[in-house]
Amino acid sequence: MTDFKTLPDDLPVPVDDGAADHLPGSSLPPLSLLATSGETVALDSLPRGRSVLYFYPLTGRPDVDLPDDWDSIPGARGCTTEACDFRDHHAELVAAGAETVYGVSSQDSGHQREVVERLNLPFSMLADPDFTLAGELDLPTFDAGGRRLYRRLTLIVRDGLVEHVFYPIFPPNEHARQVLAWLQAR
Repeated sequence: MTDFKTLPDDLPVPVDDGAADHLPGSSLPPLSLLATSGETVALDSLPRGRSVLYFYPLTGRPDVDLPDDWDSIPGARGCTTEACDFRDHHAELVAAGAETVYGVSSQDSGHQREVVERLNLPFSMLADPDFTLAGELDLPTFDAGGRRLYRRLTLIVRDGLVEHVFYPIFPPNEHARQVLAWLQAR
């Protein structure tokens, strides 16, 4: 059984492969994704100001095994700890100027709802099981366990444009605090 709330000490650090270099300045496409709240979120109509979209591969569940060798894939492990960091710092992120915070993955909305409830997340997750946004923005993905998954990255969107990209992200359990520091500096 995997403990999703802690990270192994020997996780491999992801390397910046340049797969997100093209994103700053990009417009979000006229695309809507289903949120765990039951709403459909139009990405090109996010609230004015800054929005945080953090992409993650998959969130583990106590009753489902992770893909083989998950801990050896740089940047794969840590989705639950990352979500908890965004949960724990959500109010500070909003106070620092984040109008909205969303987690985004290729997992279906039902799986994401379970995670939102289990972890008591104060924000919604967005489901992109068809990788439509990945196709529109050429977002980095990888394959594990016979599945295509998002690479971990975060977009800071301001008034419809990608203002800043965090990629690669490490350690995931401290990432919300990295985003918070960036927001507070602006």
